[in-house]
Amino acid sequence: MRPDTPAENVDHAAEAARLERTAGLYPEDAEALLLRAAAHLELSGDRPAATRLYDRLLSSDTPSAPLDNPCLVRALKASNLWEYDHEAEARAIIDGVRMAAPRDPAPWVIVAEALESHDELEAAHETFTEGARLLVADAARPPQPTHPLLYGRHRVRRMLGLEHDEWDALADTLHSMPVSLDELHDPKRVWSLGSDDPADLEAEISRLRAELGAYRQALSRPFPVAMLHWPAGELAELTEAYPSLSAEYPSYDDHLASIEAALRELASSGTPNLGVVPGTVPSYEAFAASEGASPADPTLLPQYATTLAARGLAVTWPPQPGTACWCGSQQPYGECHGA
Repeated sequence: MRPDTPAENVDHAAEAARLERTAGLYPEDAEALLLRAAAHLELSGDRPAATRLYDRLLSSDTPSAPLDNPCLVRALKASNLWEYDHEAEARAIIDGVRMAAPRDPAPWVIVAEALESHDELEAAHETFTEGARLLVADAARPPQPTHPLLYGRHRVRRMLGLEHDEWDALADTLHSMPVSLDELHDPKRVWSLGSDDPADLEAEISRLRAELGAYRQALSRPFPVAMLHWPAGELAELTEAYPSLSAEYPSYDDHLASIEAALRELASSGTPNLGVVPGTVPSYEAFAASEGASPADPTLLPQYATTLAARGLAVTWPPQPGTACWCGSQQPYGECHGA
């Protein structure tokens, strides 16, 4: 979510303005684009402007055009407000996010880390635990997006001096970096930074490099090889409007089967970072118009998929164990196309 680029290498204000313009061109992606713009504004130091973008998004959340993740927007707004002395409002929003009990781990992590960064360790621990209780429960292999909940909870518990519990042990199991979580989250690490002993400093540099590596790995989103998926209604509308494309899509079941087969073939050949990206007829027609081509031209289809993936709309394939299939059936992937 947050751009990981040093301020000396990018004009964050200009990048925010570019993303706002792009959001105007692609209103269906406005939520994701404006959240990125707000992150750039925060990095530029213009936190009030970032709050105005969060408010703009929240004001657009209506029954006819709901936000995909309003709790995430509220969590980011609260975190930002607290950074420029709007603590009371931030606390009220954080309480609201916790009461809403979102099913996405990101809002939980953001509000818990906001509490943690302001030395509200007990409240941060409660928040991480509430999120884990809701989203992790007793899963032996929780989905990857929930891992930051367990890592954050582990970190706060180390600072509070609490004994390890089952979720701390699970976090240790999920953590794959060379330096253990106990070392990364050791409160005494802060003290070593003030040491005059070169050995202490070298050890701390090694730990920080490992932590930075994990952070960069989490942020890294290599450009995916994305297969274009038309939901059933969209595919019917597409082939009705452009009958020549029926040769590409004989039936909806064939369409789904061909996507899964192509992805498996790419995976077996060693191609990394595969994904699936959903298409819609209106956005495809707009893309064709921008290319000065006819939507009936089948050579546009892979270009359209690439453009959607570049806008961050691809979902990772294969899905995490226990999560819904990419086809939209709401069945677990392992019982659907992963069977």
